[in-house]
Amino acid sequence: MKKNNINLFLSIGVFSLLFGCSTDEKQKVITKTKLVMSEEFNVDGAPDSNMWTYNIGTGANGWGNNELQYYTDRPQNIKIENGMLKITAIKEQFMGAGYTSARIISKGKYEKKYGRIEARIKMPLGQGLWPAFWMLGSNSDTVTWPACGEIDIMEYLGNNPIRIFGTVHGPGYFGGESISKQFILSNSRFDTEFHVFGIEWDKNKINFYVDDYLYHSIKPKDVPGEWVFNESFYLILNVAVGGNLPGSPNSQTSFPQSMLVDYIRVYE
Repeated sequence: MKKNNINLFLSIGVFSLLFGCSTDEKQKVITKTKLVMSEEFNVDGAPDSNMWTYNIGTGANGWGNNELQYYTDRPQNIKIENGMLKITAIKEQFMGAGYTSARIISKGKYEKKYGRIEARIKMPLGQGLWPAFWMLGSNSDTVTWPACGEIDIMEYLGNNPIRIFGTVHGPGYFGGESISKQFILSNSRFDTEFHVFGIEWDKNKINFYVDDYLYHSIKPKDVPGEWVFNESFYLILNVAVGGNLPGSPNSQTSFPQSMLVDYIRVYE
């Protein structure tokens, strides 16, 4: 997704290289076992400081993607309300940027190696909106991206409310050369209903799911470089505005727009 200071993810032209997967092509798989972490967002107010910290500002070069937002920790942009985490993108002039939003990370507070990791989320709608639920290797401060590894559990572009992407980045397969697959919903939308986005991850594979349907599986033999997914990773939730992948908002994009997160759960 949005790497700290250094990423270019996928250009729009790369979409033609991605596989599609619709609901009638998938096999339902449910392998949840022992619940080891549950973030239910049940206490109104700011996100739990024992679990989350904030990225603040515009980052270098718009967080590496020429994004347009300024990330804040203000309740206007991020709060827990009515049992949901609400991350809101606002069109406003703030600290030199034309939009504000928020990004939280669990780095140094909750990091996980392997397991099933999932979140129940409802998306915003509109050209230029770029929400994501993703992970970076816990060594991201000391190892240059993409050597730290990145797992994009869910990325969504607000101009297409029936499509998400599951992606990994690593050395030799990053940016436009990342290993990615799209998932297309049938008979529903990501902006009008909640859906569950998850991965099942062990030393030999990363499987990607929407609503317990497996649509993408990546193994070490599938990547053209080093497999860098055998270390702990931390969680990230954010809503970006603009950038290389979605492009800028247009006159039809209404603001404010929010991503609602019902829960995050991790199973062994």
